[in-house]
Amino acid sequence: MKFFIDTANVDDIREAHSMGLIEGVTTNPSLIAKVGGDDLEVLEAICSVVEGPVSAEVIATDAEGMAREGQRLAGIADNIVIKVPLTVDGLKAARALRSEGIGVNVTLCFNAVQALMAAKAGATFVSPFVGRIDDISYRGMDTVREIRTIYDNYGFDTEILVASIRNPLHVLEAALMGADAATVPPAVLFKLVSHPLTDIGLERFLADHKKAKGS
Repeated sequence: MKFFIDTANVDDIREAHSMGLIEGVTTNPSLIAKVGGDDLEVLEAICSVVEGPVSAEVIATDAEGMAREGQRLAGIADNIVIKVPLTVDGLKAARALRSEGIGVNVTLCFNAVQALMAAKAGATFVSPFVGRIDDISYRGMDTVREIRTIYDNYGFDTEILVASIRNPLHVLEAALMGADAATVPPAVLFKLVSHPLTDIGLERFLADHKKAKGS
């Protein structure tokens, strides 16, 4: 399973990239607003760090506006992927952009039938928001399992990019279900490396080394 990092913070992206943890980045207008600066410059900086897909989200809500904005964003770098919402206009824009060879991430997916529609529109990625589904007392990971089954049944190329991840367990379940990728906020991504037994084991190794050296 591929790991994407869900942030516009270039320092966090560089740190994750240096550890070999990520294959791509997802952003949105809210994440870019948090770091400040010009939107295009922030996206250019991110694309200079990672070679994999960098999702840049449109703010238009009509199909023509989304397609126009997506074309402009795609001009930033070859690895830009355009995020459009899972709406009727979003699917129209996705189809138009894909016809021009521009990658599309259909976002704000909340059930498997929506994901089926995204795949039929030719989406490069579909992003089920598992944390937000959990918030309304449904199991977000059940949605991922259903999408995986449907895509496998019909041989769709659209990749399942699990989003709205809240904890390491979401990452584990996504991997077990065969999701193609998960986009993870920095705080969760760096936790994936940690385990208390690893820390304890390292402390013991160092203590034994000091004892053996007589220090």
